[in-house]
Amino acid sequence: MKIGNLFDGSQAPAAGERFEPLLSHRNLVVERILSSAAIEPVEYVQPQDEWVALLQGEATLEVAGESFELRSGDHLFLPAGTPHIVRRVSQGALWLAVHLHPSAADAAAD
Repeated sequence: MKIGNLFDGSQAPAAGERFEPLLSHRNLVVERILSSAAIEPVEYVQPQDEWVALLQGEATLEVAGESFELRSGDHLFLPAGTPHIVRRVSQGALWLAVHLHPSAADAAAD
């Protein structure tokens, strides 16, 4: 076993965002996201469910056309296939994202 710390090495990139996988197990992926205030808004539409928590900073997310203002401690569930865009983020924002990918059994049931 190895202990990690979400805040170690949490220097934000000069521009954009840095995505760092912390855990990948079966159909679960946990990642740390470090954001620069200098971002280009990108629309994400993912095949997996995602739960995201803003641990540090502030952000504006557009989810399925609706705007959400987040501050430290806020979290949000994004069902698979939901379009979302990070419109604005404070320098050094730190996120924790949990992705739940469909399992083979889920795919077979569809």
